[in-house]
Amino acid sequence: MKKKNGIGLLGTIFFSVLAALYMYPIVMVVLNSLKVETAISTSGAFELPTGETFAGLTNFVSAISSQGFLKSLFYSVFITVTSVGLILLCCSMCAWYINRVHNLISKLMYLLCAFSMVVPFQMVMFTLSNTADKLDIFGLRFNNPYTICFIYLGFGAGLAVFMFSGFMKSIPLEIEEAAMIDGCSPLQIYFKIVLPILKPTMISVGVLEAMWVWNDYLLPTLVLDIKKYRTIPMLIQYFRGSYGKVEMGPMMACIVMTVLPIVIIYIAGQKHIIKGVLDGSVKG
Repeated sequence: MKKKNGIGLLGTIFFSVLAALYMYPIVMVVLNSLKVETAISTSGAFELPTGETFAGLTNFVSAISSQGFLKSLFYSVFITVTSVGLILLCCSMCAWYINRVHNLISKLMYLLCAFSMVVPFQMVMFTLSNTADKLDIFGLRFNNPYTICFIYLGFGAGLAVFMFSGFMKSIPLEIEEAAMIDGCSPLQIYFKIVLPILKPTMISVGVLEAMWVWNDYLLPTLVLDIKKYRTIPMLIQYFRGSYGKVEMGPMMACIVMTVLPIVIIYIAGQKHIIKGVLDGSVKG
């Protein structure tokens, strides 16, 4: 018994140290966002703010008022909300079809969605960016923030369909049959019966996909016209002054403001993430 307690104590110490190492860069970014520029660019970057180096909210004000921060914030919020909404709606419907219609097409759709999780983005990124730049459907181009959500739908469908399908197997078919006897159409069954039952998985998938879309840098950089549209992750690299000098204070402040919203969302929905992942992977 003492041996097991000793192993548990060592494990606790090890993972506590590991967690501290992971948290150290985040703490440094927060501390440096509150310092004056000279303190960050010298050896004082690793020190706590003092009376002389403390800048207050000056860096945050500078970050918001320069480089088009508010416009980039709008693009990031719009892309994230629209993309996650499309993923939740379309992928939950797709998973419902896959689990209720047992034929070759539904099996093939599920296999393709599962396979898409294995294919790395780097394999298709050049072809994708070239296609998005040239494709024109009914006058719509895919190199702007208002249509990139359809590209995110394609890349986010694999994980979402996989999780929704796993949870969908636990929904009794008799409930839907009873609603059909009462005269409900397929859409009414989905929105009035299936969708409310899917709430835990909806929240978990939504948080995971929102973290991915909000923090994504590579796909918007490849697809969007960077001269016109910049998301928050893209904006961070443009905090440069004359002669290529990096404005470290505003950049650190921008990073803090970028990370904070998604951290709050994750903390608020973490219990649903764990529950949704478990329900979507082991049920059925």
